[in-house]
Amino acid sequence: MRTPLTAAALLALLSWTCTGQDNPKVKHAESAQGQVTAHSQGLHGYIGFGHEKHPPRSAYSAGMGFYAAVWPLVEQPLANFQIGLPGSWIQPDNSDNKDRPLAPEGTLARTWRERGPTWGSVFQTVEGGLGYWAGNHFRYGPPKFSMNGTPQCYDYEVGSPGWSFFYSNEALPDHRLGIAQLSNRLLIPPDGLPFQGHPNGEFLGYSWMALPFTDPTTGDPPTGNQSWTCFLSAANFKGPIAYYIPETWSKIGKLFNDQFLQGRGLDARPGLMGGGAMEINTVPRFDAQDAQGTVYSKLPKLQFPVDAEGRAYLVQDVTYYSKDALQDTFKTWRDGGLACSGRFDEKGAWKPKLNARTTRYDQAGKKVVGIERAFDTRIFDGNVWGLQWFTNTLAAAGFFPQYYKHAGEERLAVSAAEVPVETKLLTQPFKLATPGKPYTSPTTGAWARPGPKLGSFTARLTDGSVVTYSWYRFVDQPSFQQHNWSADKKAKLQAFVEKVHARWPIDRDYMAPPTRGKRVALDPALLVTPPKGLEVGYVPIVTRQERDTSLSFK
Repeated sequence: MRTPLTAAALLALLSWTCTGQDNPKVKHAESAQGQVTAHSQGLHGYIGFGHEKHPPRSAYSAGMGFYAAVWPLVEQPLANFQIGLPGSWIQPDNSDNKDRPLAPEGTLARTWRERGPTWGSVFQTVEGGLGYWAGNHFRYGPPKFSMNGTPQCYDYEVGSPGWSFFYSNEALPDHRLGIAQLSNRLLIPPDGLPFQGHPNGEFLGYSWMALPFTDPTTGDPPTGNQSWTCFLSAANFKGPIAYYIPETWSKIGKLFNDQFLQGRGLDARPGLMGGGAMEINTVPRFDAQDAQGTVYSKLPKLQFPVDAEGRAYLVQDVTYYSKDALQDTFKTWRDGGLACSGRFDEKGAWKPKLNARTTRYDQAGKKVVGIERAFDTRIFDGNVWGLQWFTNTLAAAGFFPQYYKHAGEERLAVSAAEVPVETKLLTQPFKLATPGKPYTSPTTGAWARPGPKLGSFTARLTDGSVVTYSWYRFVDQPSFQQHNWSADKKAKLQAFVEKVHARWPIDRDYMAPPTRGKRVALDPALLVTPPKGLEVGYVPIVTRQERDTSLSFK
């Protein structure tokens, strides 16, 4: 990348023009113009929202959820592209710890010095949600939904019942599996859940609720009873899909022989939750010079669904939950009391007043300016968070500024009309994504002992992939096999999950319906019916996901 011509260079150019003398700086500028170079770090920032002061943290720390818009952020599936649609983060509340490190020496997060002295924000998290990820193997246009957790200071991540967060083709090692599949009606592929058709602003509801599927233990390691359970609310599916096994969070203390960490994970601590954001992470860019040596950048076209007044509604019905919402009645049912419907009780719900934040962006560490002239964050009527566009208000979409002029240490957003033609940026296309390698699971270890009851079966998804799955007895699924549970504990859990399967249908509202708009539909190919004899107590575990070779890809 070259800097713009200096005043001295411009004077020399005048001298050359008048005298006909040769100037090497001008020759270099002429030879560099129109040479497009590819780069990463095209854009970074968080487009987020906050809310009014939280009540006492212990009061509404047993769950949270909201409805988030689903739409194609990019026109075509792009390679090396990662932006999360609105999502949230849940961390264990260790606010009583002021100086003791939660990230042991040797963990990845411990190398992030700016997170010290406690490293509480990178100790353990539940995150994920809707988005596009650089590691996706099967991109198809719209975003996908994926669970994501970081049990061990970002040493590894868990994104589905068998795999990490798109980081490897191979399933996680047996001892790092962390998610238990709960739904017997929905497939959970390692590449995330795709959607039906062409969503353009419909809403997906999702909530995380801390539920006591098992009792706390005082063993090695001591483990709490919180199973963070993901509920979805879509047009064609409603209910819980999977949960994090409590030992996923508690074992870090044993692994690093650090008693201080016992009882500080998401298995035992209240959830620390606040606000949400779109995380702009990995965005490709092109750079090129004009005839005067000024550098311009181009980003992919990022689009948002807007109404006739330029409003993009992105998040609504943000709600935090106390134990009264579901946890207490769920435990009563598990312990032999009255069955609970699974519906979140409004008496245990808190719906905060949201507030907006103007976002700061950077490009490879350089401050980006001028985006606020195109749009800004807003809280709309009905306590809905979104974006207000000041340009393109008559279009069917709001477009994030795509071009930037390099001006010293700043990157100034400019219109396409302001980009000189000789840069060739206007016609430079971005690399499209192609199908990736298959996700594979082993045929030994936790996947084979005790192993599936029936299978395998296949399903073809809208993202151009084929998933292979088998039916496992709930407690026989791979993620449980690392834990040395007694036969009695497994039997009690199995019996209770059979009750959940029998009594919680997929057409009941567990989360309250959205207050505005329509719900998006999941890819119908994800929905399955248990085989005869396996109607309750069995779950479909995906064992492979690969390209659908019956389809053609350019």
